[in-house]
Amino acid sequence: MAKEDFNDLLWFLAVAEERSFTKAAAKLGITQSTLSHTIKRLETRMGLRLLARTTRSVALTEAGERLLHSLAPRVSAIRDDLAALMALRDKPSGTIRITLSDHALESLVWPKLQPILSQYPDIKLELSRDNGLRNIVEDGFDAGIRLGESIEKDMIAVRIGPDWRLLAVASPEYLENRLPPRHPQELIQHNCINQRQTTSGGLYVWEFERDGQELRVRVDGQLTFNSSYSIVDAALNGHGIGYVPDDLVKEHIIAGRLIPLLESWSPPFAGYYIYYPSRHQNSPAFKVVVDALRYREDH
Repeated sequence: MAKEDFNDLLWFLAVAEERSFTKAAAKLGITQSTLSHTIKRLETRMGLRLLARTTRSVALTEAGERLLHSLAPRVSAIRDDLAALMALRDKPSGTIRITLSDHALESLVWPKLQPILSQYPDIKLELSRDNGLRNIVEDGFDAGIRLGESIEKDMIAVRIGPDWRLLAVASPEYLENRLPPRHPQELIQHNCINQRQTTSGGLYVWEFERDGQELRVRVDGQLTFNSSYSIVDAALNGHGIGYVPDDLVKEHIIAGRLIPLLESWSPPFAGYYIYYPSRHQNSPAFKVVVDALRYREDH
């Protein structure tokens, strides 16, 4: 059957459903004369009379009724399938891969993303812990979450959390027979708990700043972890001085389990951002994830 035959059948269906050339033509967006000519052409080609026309109404012949009953459910099914496909286009679905630090994951990202799993069952999340910097494009990630100061300029970045700072802490037991450091350089005289950078493999160099003066101190000690949470636990158990995000030790400081050190050398800095190349911003699933993570100061 030729392509135009399908159009003729659809136009016949419109007339049959509306029982009016005028209404059908308006529905199809064509002139009444064009529609009438098309139906006549269809009847001539089939050799059957499909419609009985009067000046006031349109009725179906027996052949027209049979054609309507054959066409209507099939066209309806096709329309339903097309609607389902169009809905799929805008439906949040697919896997979103994000690289982020353990602190960002536990303290900020996971609590915000948990609710979307039940709301959007077709979204899959892969959250990869990594305290180093990654090339998200080369490594196949959809996005990364890092501190604002660490993000490359060619990326789109959306703030997802408040400012925070790193804080040196130690337990009262550790400091019992030791003088607390009064300057960052005095940390080299202490047993400090190091953090291994996953990507580079090197140890994090502790960074401090006060009155415009920046200091980087390479510390030493018996323990090295690649997780801030393990460092906090070791500090609580008296194994040395840890340098960790302040929100992880706030309650321990209030309870007296940890003592803050060198506070004047630890100013706040820009918090976490989700960053990604521009090609991802049109994905419905990705939009859901970014919106769930977006920082709102009133919350």
